[in-house]
Amino acid sequence: MRWLYVHPAVPWVTTVARLVVAGVLIAAGWLKIGTPGLSIQAVKAYELLPESVATAVGYGLPIIEIVVGVLLVVGLLTRWAGVVSALLMLAFVVGIASAWARGLRIDCGCFGGGGRLGAGQDPNYLWEILRDAGLFLLGAWIAWLPPGRFSLDSALGLVPAAGGGEPEGGEPGMSPA
Repeated sequence: MRWLYVHPAVPWVTTVARLVVAGVLIAAGWLKIGTPGLSIQAVKAYELLPESVATAVGYGLPIIEIVVGVLLVVGLLTRWAGVVSALLMLAFVVGIASAWARGLRIDCGCFGGGGRLGAGQDPNYLWEILRDAGLFLLGAWIAWLPPGRFSLDSALGLVPAAGGGEPEGGEPGMSPA
């Protein structure tokens, strides 16, 4: 695993991962923030949360998605943002899989919409689970490794610069060479 800290491509891969996850989160949040009623309806369609909690999640989720996405774009609090994005994606995978297993016929509501499918539409659960699982892996990568290129974390000295070298003290759990 030491190669992850010394391979020169890793900071670039992390930067691309940050931007991909950020783009998805910002787009999803932006498409929902102007229609909180539909966002709430989409959360309630999963039938997983009590009504009051589903309402709070419906209001709060677009804001969280946008804030975490912006943090990832600028590379500030990058590991924290990576953890939050990975947890969000894991929650989405669990929610979609649960809806599929229970035979619900809903739209994921990920990019707006009220969670209900139109007449003649079929759910696309497998694609949604695969997409969110891939985004989970990217979020985990972001959380685990230094923030990559062009990050405020590095510019502000919050983490070692993204020069391809390993962090101070070496890989976690290893003594420096």
